[in-house]
Amino acid sequence: MRCFALFFVVLVGAVSAQEPPYVNSLPAESPYYRVRYEASAKDGELVYPVSFTVWIPPAAKTLRGLVVHQHGCGEGSCKSGQTGAFDLHWQALAKKHDCALISPVYEQPEKANCQLWCDPRNGSDAAFQKSLTDLGARSKHPELATVPWALWGHSGGGHWAGGMTLLHPDRVVAAWLRSGVPPTAVAEGKPAPYTISEAACQVPVMVNLGTKEGVTDKESRFAGVWPGNEAFFLAMRNKGALVGVSVDPLSSHDCGNQRYLAMPWFDACLTARLPANNGDPLKPISAKDGWIAPLNAGDPNVIAPVAAAKFTGDLAKSIWLPNEPVATAWAQYTKDSAVTDVTPPPTPTNVRIVGNILTWSAEADLESGLASFIIERDGEFLANFPEQGQAKNPFGRPIFQNLSYSDTPTQPLVEMKFTDTKAEAGKAYQYRIIAVNTTGVKSK
Repeated sequence: MRCFALFFVVLVGAVSAQEPPYVNSLPAESPYYRVRYEASAKDGELVYPVSFTVWIPPAAKTLRGLVVHQHGCGEGSCKSGQTGAFDLHWQALAKKHDCALISPVYEQPEKANCQLWCDPRNGSDAAFQKSLTDLGARSKHPELATVPWALWGHSGGGHWAGGMTLLHPDRVVAAWLRSGVPPTAVAEGKPAPYTISEAACQVPVMVNLGTKEGVTDKESRFAGVWPGNEAFFLAMRNKGALVGVSVDPLSSHDCGNQRYLAMPWFDACLTARLPANNGDPLKPISAKDGWIAPLNAGDPNVIAPVAAAKFTGDLAKSIWLPNEPVATAWAQYTKDSAVTDVTPPPTPTNVRIVGNILTWSAEADLESGLASFIIERDGEFLANFPEQGQAKNPFGRPIFQNLSYSDTPTQPLVEMKFTDTKAEAGKAYQYRIIAVNTTGVKSK
């Protein structure tokens, strides 16, 4: 550990050989790359140290974009960002579109001021963009510095992602804001509001939160989230922005099952907006091509979205969705968060056996992630891996890598590794691995 820490500090150009306050135990070896910057005492620059870990799809010759997974405020949430780039489900989204996946970790002490990083105007914007240049050079993908961004953020990360959208609308493919939004109106004690430009209104945005954040539960610790989210949504929608609202009917400030709507939503936006050639402008989306539903947050009787041309209600208080499949998923999600999926996950590969230890590789299902594996020996069932109940997510569907409060895998990362304790020495066996997604659909 000491040798790794010394190497890491020299690599990113820090001024001492001390371990950083947030020790990241996950090595950044290809296809992962990492940079870390020390805190700055200069006005307007970032006051916290920060690291950025990026995953590059191994088969991508030229990157077309970057998916950003941004954690929220507080030391626990910040540390959760350490595993963001290692999330197999988010990697599946990024890989489909030849995008990299990056997860920043702002090293904010527990009771320090979160606004000093989650407001990108306080130096985190500049640090983020510097990291793209440095990581692009290190990964031999210099285009990383100029490709467009798909932004996901939780809580303070939602403020950051929304702020980056309003600051750099020409760079943002789409932005998903979970339980946090940037200020767009003057409020005492709050950061300066952002300006909503015409260009920002062309960026698809989803305001996403839990019903216990002030939608149906008005007394919870997070009851103030919905009023702020609603004000942001209405300010954007009144200017014709491509913005929607999706309320998780089961959760609070945790991320719940939001990824099962976020994935098809991002997939649709990336498909529609990424240009064919790097450097070309993002493709516009016409509001007339989307699907619309009335804003009825917290109403158990969800009104089904309709094609934009058929909507007759108040557009200023309506939810915009990019296409019919996403509209169908939105209706399911806002009812019970059980977004259905009938497509099988990718088939596992690279099955290896050394002694009685079995290892393999697998990618996640884009729609529904990866829940578990079925292991067969000589054509017969041998085991579920992990065993029933070991795949954990206290806030939503059980998932293979387990999930934290902030929608990132827990540490230590679960390995695709199984020991056959019933194997007899010297006897040959044939093994088969089947992947299972979070809706129970099995791979070939």
